[in-house]
Order: sequence, then C-alpha cells, then structure tokens
Amino acid sequence: MPNWPETLPQSPLLDGCRETPADRTIRTAMDTGPAKVRARGTAGAGKLSLTYILSRAELAALEAFFEEDLIAGALKFSFPHPRKEETVDCRFRQPPAWAPINGSFFRVGIELEVLP
Repeated sequence: MPNWPETLPQSPLLDGCRETPADRTIRTAMDTGPAKVRARGTAGAGKLSLTYILSRAELAALEAFFEEDLIAGALKFSFPHPRKEETVDCRFRQPPAWAPINGSFFRVGIELEVLP
C-alpha cells in the first residue's frame, strides 16, 4: 500500500482542518413523531478535510501521487493522522483542489475518507 509522500508536509494547516467521524446509524422517518434510529454496523468511514500550502514542486508531487501511485485516487494509502498522531488508512474522496496564492505557492484542499 502506498504511503503519503515524505516530500509533502506531514501536518496540515490548522485553519481549514476538519474531521467528521463515521456515521454508523440509519434513520427512518415516521409518519408522526421522531425518526427511528438503528445501528448500521460496527465499521464506517470518517472524513478529513485538510488544507496545505504547497510550493509548485510539492503540488506537482501531490498530483503525481494522486494520479500515478493511487491510480487517480482509486487506491487507499497510509496517512499521518493530524490529531491521532498515528498512521491511518485513507482514500481520496475527490481530486485535490488548489488555488494560487502567488506565483510560487498554492493553497491546496484535500478531502480524505478515513477507512476502518
């Protein structure tokens, strides 16, 4: 399994970092009263929304990692979780999105699925 490249930052910016735990329940609407809720299972995928400031070379490395190593994001990879301080298995939810800051640096947002 591929690893998050060591040539890329190992920690994201705190601004723009969001974590959503896995929702492992199913809600069923009732004709009247509150919805019924039951457990879906024991495993579910969480979500990490992360932002990085990358140089032009780092952005090229991220794009190569996504396109070539992960086959356009289809494969899972080991990623250093920013809060847990351990490695977790992840998969991209969508391609990385970037916007230029200036001619040399880019603000890059990634959406990851944290796998059980």
